[in-house]
Amino acid sequence: MDVAIIKLSNKSKLVFASFKNIDLEVENYVVYDIDKTINIGKVIQIQKNSKKEYEAEIVRIASKKDIENNLKNIEEANYALKKCEKLIKKYELDMKLIDAVYTLDKKQLVFQFTSENRVDFRELAKELASIYKTRIELRQIGVRDKAKCVGGIGICGKELCCSQYLHEMDTVSINMAKNQKLALTPSKINGACGRLLCCLKYEDKQYSMLKKGLPLVGNEVETEFGKGIVESVDICNRKYKVSVPSHGIIELKLELESKNESNT
Repeated sequence: MDVAIIKLSNKSKLVFASFKNIDLEVENYVVYDIDKTINIGKVIQIQKNSKKEYEAEIVRIASKKDIENNLKNIEEANYALKKCEKLIKKYELDMKLIDAVYTLDKKQLVFQFTSENRVDFRELAKELASIYKTRIELRQIGVRDKAKCVGGIGICGKELCCSQYLHEMDTVSINMAKNQKLALTPSKINGACGRLLCCLKYEDKQYSMLKKGLPLVGNEVETEFGKGIVESVDICNRKYKVSVPSHGIIELKLELESKNESNT
């Protein structure tokens, strides 16, 4: 089974879809099925002979008519978004709309929103259904999902990882920042969503491996010049500086123990 990474035409969200027996190329617009809904998007990457099969499945390469209908759907969904915002004020609901999306066949209209609290939107959903005569879904998402949906530029100057290629977002903990000896300043370790940077996860395993055997700052260690106190540690280079009373500050390097680690 081959897999295509699809980007929705008017959103940053990515979809991974399986396909077979379709002569597909990057930049093709495709129609895909997910959760019994028909949608459309553009292929940005193809992975051949994938061992994993995804819930979404490509039905066909999009026709000119499919693309035209999608553009109309985007326009109508934007109007629906504005109408929904007015209804939210009418019902005095504590929710902030993020976007509205029609499925290609217009059998479903999905509104995504954020809120600090649980929202009773039953009356809102009923009125929206009576206006648009289709299945209405109001989907509450978190701030990380919001960033993935809206997109943006990270503090690194590049497009947000979540909107660019991350299909599933891993759990990120403050211990990962501590593990990498980063300054625990929110502006430096938090992403556009206000949560910890997803990229803290990327190098955490490597840092954990490199830290093995290294002493902590403040530890007393034995050196060839006598006992001393560890003043600083350079994890990436596996070096540390020790203050020895008889020789001042000396620098020591700890080699990786196993062959596998050395090749990493």
